[in-house]
Amino acid sequence: MAMVRRYNGEMGIGKYKYYFKKPKSEISKDIFSWLLIAGAVYIAASSPYFIRNLLTGYKKWQKYPKRKVYDTFYMLRKKGYINIGKRNRQIYISLTKEGKKKAGVFQIDALTIKKPKKWDKKWRIVIFDIAQLKKTYREAFRGKLKELGFYPLQKSVWVYPFDCQAETELLKDFFGLSDQEMRLIVADNISKDDQLRKSFKLTF
Repeated sequence: MAMVRRYNGEMGIGKYKYYFKKPKSEISKDIFSWLLIAGAVYIAASSPYFIRNLLTGYKKWQKYPKRKVYDTFYMLRKKGYINIGKRNRQIYISLTKEGKKKAGVFQIDALTIKKPKKWDKKWRIVIFDIAQLKKTYREAFRGKLKELGFYPLQKSVWVYPFDCQAETELLKDFFGLSDQEMRLIVADNISKDDQLRKSFKLTF
């Protein structure tokens, strides 16, 4: 019988609704990620062609054709994902509320779990019960657990050997799951765990 304790409490992670459509352009992806990290960017508005200043000041944009970068910024503004305005002779660029939600997709795409050098001999068990009405969310959630390296004990019971509290809480918030729909359990022991140890290449 496994001895368990449950994690509860808020992690202070921003709540994002899941958007299943992703921008096709790598430029869009870079812009979302850049603004999500920076918060807001200010550029000297010495000329009406402020994108030129942007391209000069940030080398990462120089790998793209200038016209494509320019068009992408204005396309994202037209769709309501970014703000482009002027303050005190400076151009500022920031994500809107909808833009932050869209940027959340990239957070999930890039999500990884850091593995410690030494295993603490505890198992992290994610249990979820997501209704048929949320089938798309359920399959996407299960797919992300698989991508992160969790081992499926059952279709809705997945196991991982290392601390993943922050990551699973982010997924929970991102997919809009309740405490009843997803739980994280830490177990001191799982009977007959030879296959689990072998799967994660853990020493006996």
